Amino acid sequence: MSSDNLTKAIHNQHVLNKISNCSFADKAFLVGGAVRELLLNKTPADYDLVLTRYGDLRILENVFGVSAFLLGKKPIQTYRLVQENISIDITFHAGAIEEDLDRRDFTMNAIAYDFKERCIVDPLKGIQDIEARIIRYPHRKNLEDDPLRMLKAVRHFTMLDGFKMDENLFNAICILKHLIHKTAPERIKYEMDQIILSENAFLGLKMLQETGLLFELFPELYALKKLDEEKQFILETFGHAIEGFKYLTKYGRAYELDERDFRNTGYALLLHDIGKAHTFSHDELKNAVHFFYHEKVSCNLANHIMEKFRFSSIDIKAIIKLIENHMRIFLISNSDSTEKALRRLVYKMGDLTPALIVLTLCDMYGSSAGTENDSTFMVQKKCAHVLRAYNEWKKKPLPRLINGNELKAIGFEEGPIIGQILNEIREKQINEEITLKEEAISYANDRLKKQQMH
Repeated sequence: MSSDNLTKAIHNQHVLNKISNCSFADKAFLVGGAVRELLLNKTPADYDLVLTRYGDLRILENVFGVSAFLLGKKPIQTYRLVQENISIDITFHAGAIEEDLDRRDFTMNAIAYDFKERCIVDPLKGIQDIEARIIRYPHRKNLEDDPLRMLKAVRHFTMLDGFKMDENLFNAICILKHLIHKTAPERIKYEMDQIILSENAFLGLKMLQETGLLFELFPELYALKKLDEEKQFILETFGHAIEGFKYLTKYGRAYELDERDFRNTGYALLLHDIGKAHTFSHDELKNAVHFFYHEKVSCNLANHIMEKFRFSSIDIKAIIKLIENHMRIFLISNSDSTEKALRRLVYKMGDLTPALIVLTLCDMYGSSAGTENDSTFMVQKKCAHVLRAYNEWKKKPLPRLINGNELKAIGFEEGPIIGQILNEIREKQINEEITLKEEAISYANDRLKKQQMH
């Protein structure tokens, strides 16, 4: 897109046209990703503005009818305006706009549109780099000033089709990767979320691996990689997890995962086998490798990782449940499992059942390098049976026979015992050992008597 066409696109764009008609007291510039997106003939998802006078923020607030609020955890003081689906971030710079552009993350984001002069400012040849599809930094110091930019570079590489990373940028990330620990965990998680949600997540994770950033963020994965190298595994414990991301988009769509389940499945895929580095054993008599109870160790390690990166409690619970059960479909695929076994799995997983199916398929094809064999056909067939059982459960969910308040009324004290008894009753209900409320109450009374005896 030429400079003239970019100017036209800006004035044809509803949000930007409103901004261009503002009577600012001083300079106002559109900068960053919005300019890049317009140059790529896309509609920006959000907008970044640079103002040279604080009072001009009030003009924007009046035009959009909302108040700006100050963002936390940003290296530079940033205000945000939000109106319906519109998000505008505003920073202030007293000097020349070229100074502001010079300290930005990448040249493709260091292009400005001057609303007053109605012209483009491109001192770092960002338009040229966009045309060449290159992600380049203005200066290495820009990465040192905000190390998250290393992860953002990988996110852009993942999400911008056809873009390559400049060799100097790649080498700088390899050298400076340890600085990522200076970044707020919430900011790291946001970038990782975008990489995992991308259609090119596999390419993004490979780039994270090649630069070493992946192992700075998740040293537990490095332990897996070292295990693969030391034991010379053909079916790599680390490698197959990364390979599995080749199939995440395909099966995530096929099983209609929403964004949250898709993202959580991605994290479960990344972390599901990290316990294997701590549970390796070799049976010399049978010449067999074992990873006994690796699911439990993986869950404990994953829980620690997710708490570190400030995952929500809801997401932690879902991801742990997926990791804990990631072998379940494989285990029932080797036999003519009963309808009861299928129902038991679905009752246990609930609405996470489609996510577990997707995790299973990604895990499987990551191990088989996408090739089909008798084993993959069996697992595919079992996945179809599990999905059928899930759809039947959706029509008629298993009712909850008793709740925590009723257990307290019986005589149980507040605490972990309540959840334990509820889980026991649920398991017996799934196995059809308890089907009526009266039976659940009777079981609870018996458990209470045993507890009081001890």
